[in-house]
Amino acid sequence: MQIILVPGSASRKSRCLNSKKIFLGIFIFAVALPLAGGIGAYQFSLLQATYQPGPERLRLAYVQTTLEKNQLELDNAGRVVEQQLDTLGQRLGQMQAQMSRLNALGKRLTAMASLEPDEFHFEMEPAMGGPASTSASDQTAADLVAALDALERSIKNKKEELGALETLLMDRELHSSQYPNGRPVQDGWISSGFGYRNDPFNGKRSYHEGVDIAAGAGVPIKSVADGVVTASMVKPGYGVTVEINHGNGYKTRYAHAKTAMVNTGDRVRKGDIVARVGSSGRSTGAHLHFEVLRDGQAVNPRKFLRASL
Repeated sequence: MQIILVPGSASRKSRCLNSKKIFLGIFIFAVALPLAGGIGAYQFSLLQATYQPGPERLRLAYVQTTLEKNQLELDNAGRVVEQQLDTLGQRLGQMQAQMSRLNALGKRLTAMASLEPDEFHFEMEPAMGGPASTSASDQTAADLVAALDALERSIKNKKEELGALETLLMDRELHSSQYPNGRPVQDGWISSGFGYRNDPFNGKRSYHEGVDIAAGAGVPIKSVADGVVTASMVKPGYGVTVEINHGNGYKTRYAHAKTAMVNTGDRVRKGDIVARVGSSGRSTGAHLHFEVLRDGQAVNPRKFLRASL
């Protein structure tokens, strides 16, 4: 079969094509070329399957795998170290806060217990020293965290102990402030003691329930303990008198005063001025009649005086 091509222009000649040649070209493009490509790909896959890399390539692959593994381990180790550093920072911050509280508590205890400041200087590092140990070993971060935990527990226990000691000292200080102790007048001397004596007015033997402290008129009379004023009045025989209840069964009386400086119901602290020395009532001269009563019974005031007058 022939195919005749007729040109559109009259000046051109018509051409005749053989159909066998055309079909052969189509067959080559449609079937032969893809078949040849498939055969080539199959041969390449066979070549790959039978290919064996050399020792150098194997070593290179091993090194690359090892490097990747090491990099992964290094990344993990870095994250662990960061976590441990965060833990150490938190522990350090907690310990610094606890040490600050211990320093403040130690200062208060030093002042309350009247200790030597140089001996208990909580803000200074203690002096330490010694030769280097030959058996010292490297300490890991985990070991350091464990040591910090143990130290933190020790600090917590010590803080609780110091807190208990502070409470004890405060109770003792409170009891001391309420316990009659000290000199009601700073200057003066005991002109008449506690117990039996000859009455200065009639010479008869009588029982003196306090001590007389001779002092200049107008000298301040101070409370020897904290308490509440239960009487501020002129009392027969005693003259101008101030009585203070200190609790725990203790009561003090200040008599023959010139002037009372407090009123009934007033709360006074140890060392507060409650009256001034005078010679009111049954008195031969300016002095303070000082009494200490326990559970309503007069006791010798001498043992409550800080020093002999």
